[in-house]
Amino acid sequence: MAAGPLPLAIAGTACISSSAVVMQLAGTSASLTALGRCGFALPVLAVLVWLDRKRGASPLAPRNRWLARLAGLFLAGDLIVWSHAISDIGAGLGTVVPNLQVLILAMLGWLVLGERPRRSLLLASPVMVAGLALVGGLTGSQPYGADPGAGVLAGAGVAVLYSIYIFTLRQAMAASGSTAASGSTAASGSTAGVTGTGGAPSPVAALFEATLGAAAGSIVIGLGLRDFRLGHPWPALGWPALGWLALLAITSQVIGWLLITASLPRLPAWTIGVVLLIQPAGSVTLGYLVLNERPSLAQLAGVGLMLAGVLTAVGGGRPAPAEAPATATDSALAPDSVLVRGSAAEHENHAPRARSVESEVAIEVAVPGSDAEAAG
Repeated sequence: MAAGPLPLAIAGTACISSSAVVMQLAGTSASLTALGRCGFALPVLAVLVWLDRKRGASPLAPRNRWLARLAGLFLAGDLIVWSHAISDIGAGLGTVVPNLQVLILAMLGWLVLGERPRRSLLLASPVMVAGLALVGGLTGSQPYGADPGAGVLAGAGVAVLYSIYIFTLRQAMAASGSTAASGSTAASGSTAGVTGTGGAPSPVAALFEATLGAAAGSIVIGLGLRDFRLGHPWPALGWPALGWLALLAITSQVIGWLLITASLPRLPAWTIGVVLLIQPAGSVTLGYLVLNERPSLAQLAGVGLMLAGVLTAVGGGRPAPAEAPATATDSALAPDSVLVRGSAAEHENHAPRARSVESEVAIEVAVPGSDAEAAG
């Protein structure tokens, strides 16, 4: 008997929640972390793309393919900068701070596409900024982390880079053809947006191209910074560094993504809001249990404010409709992200409607480097 959407969503979110801790255990440099995560995932994604093609999914058009690869370059920068954020502020807090992308995506939609933000996002902004200040140790207490201020700044940079990645990948998918076929597929709920059938390009193909771009970007940045170092993995657990990277690639880049993609389109919006909190809360908890991270009370209060801001942003009313209707391929998920769309009615009906960039809330998890190498 097939599992329901809620257990799948919880399992997928748990997979991506572990990313920050797994990368800390690997102890690799920032560039090698990004390259290993993407490189180990590429063969698995290639097999999934091949299976989709056998089921009738169309390949991405050249323009879409290059847009997805361009998005991957921003993902490479995101992963590398995130490694530094984790080194400065820890795996748990470093996972929470980049949730600022909720606000940044809304601003991108407003400035580039003229999509006005929802009132709930405007209400969430001061709450999340206040939480950010607490996490960064601006209250004068003794915050956790080697350099909490630098960690918060790096986390904010991660939010910007990841928002551009999500925005560019969305444009790559939105420009795909076969709109009519996509709409019929989404309305039937047959694949829940995991694969493209009936001539519609597959979101798995877009993820493969973006991951390929991220791997290439990681190589270029790593060579430029001379930042390819294996480091020293945690010897108590007995795994080599590359083993941890392979585990990260399979759990977060592939399995977690597929479970979330298959489940979220079939869940009501209020349930998604709760599931979203598993990812940052899980990272903070795992950091506490596995890495012995001990955030201060003020920082934990900041975490609570930022998560409350996420719930406020997700739980608001419907945004103003976009001019162009969405296709089934709009449901493609990015690595380590959860995209929330539209209203509860949309999720319950499994039917896409017109939607805007800021209606897509992406919650990401960290891909850190090593505590031992603060420079990445």
